[in-house]
Amino acid sequence: MTITMGRPGVDGLGDVVRVLGEWQHDTGPVQLHPGDVGWFWRFGAERTAQATRTWSRAGEVLAIGLLDGADLLRVAFAPEALRDEELARQVVEDASAPERGVLPEGRTYVEAPTGALVRELLPGHGWAVGEPWTPLRRDLGAPVPEAGVRVEAIGPEQAPEWAAVMRASFDGSTFTEERWQAMAAGTPYADARCLLARNEQGEAVAVVTVWSAGEGRPGLIEPMGVHRAHRGNGYGRAVTAAGARTLRDSGASSVLVCCQSANVGAVATYRSAGLERLPERRDLYRDAS
Repeated sequence: MTITMGRPGVDGLGDVVRVLGEWQHDTGPVQLHPGDVGWFWRFGAERTAQATRTWSRAGEVLAIGLLDGADLLRVAFAPEALRDEELARQVVEDASAPERGVLPEGRTYVEAPTGALVRELLPGHGWAVGEPWTPLRRDLGAPVPEAGVRVEAIGPEQAPEWAAVMRASFDGSTFTEERWQAMAAGTPYADARCLLARNEQGEAVAVVTVWSAGEGRPGLIEPMGVHRAHRGNGYGRAVTAAGARTLRDSGASSVLVCCQSANVGAVATYRSAGLERLPERRDLYRDAS
C-alpha cells in the first residue's frame, strides 16, 4: 500500500497530538513531542494546522512533521516505522521537492530522530550533515529536590508577567500575553503547566513550560528562560527542577529537553538540574534552488 502525505486541518490536530503522545517512550529516541506542537500553538490553531504534515498507510499515521518555521521540518515516526523504507523514501522525496508543499526552495533543514532510516537516505538526495543538537533527559523514578525558590503555576491573570519574562529571556522575542492565551487554548496545553519563579523580593525571574505526553511517558520542557537582569543566580536550575517535579507529580516517567549544542549555557543549566546529556544528533540541511 502506498504512503500518502496529508494535512490534518484544525479539526485533526487533536488526533495528531494524541498519536505523538503514544509514540513517546523512554526506550526510544528523543523526537518531536506533543509539547513541541503545543508551543507552536502560540501562533494559533490555524497556523499550527498549516504547519503540520502526516504520512499514512492504509489510514494509519506513521510519521508526523511540524514545520517549525518556514525552513525547518521536524519529524517523528511511529516506533515500528522508524526503519520503514517505503515511508522513509516518501518523506525524503516530499521534503526534497518544494512543489510538494513541505519545504520551500533555498536552504532548508530536517530534524529527525536518531536511528530513523530517513537520516541515512537524505544525503543521497543532496542533504548534508548540519549543526549538532544535545538531547538531555532526567529519570523521574526518584523524587526531585525542592527548587529552592518560590515557583508558582500561573493562570491567565499572570500571563502578562510570564510573557514579560519570556521577552526578557530571549533576544528578539516577541512573545505576548495574546500568544500565551493562544497557546493555553490549544489541545496539548490541557496537560501542561506554565511555571513562574520569583526571587526573595517577589520579582519574576524565570519561566518554564512543561508538557505531558501522558502517564508513564516522557514529558518535555519547552521553553525555559531566565530574565536577563537576573542571570547567574541559579534561577534556571531552580525553575527546571520545579518543572521536573511538576511532571513527576503528573505521572511522567522522565523529563526531556533538546537544545543546540552551541548553546553551552543552556546545556550547563539543564545538567545542573540533574538532566543527563545524551549522545548528540545533527540536523540535515540542503541548499536547493
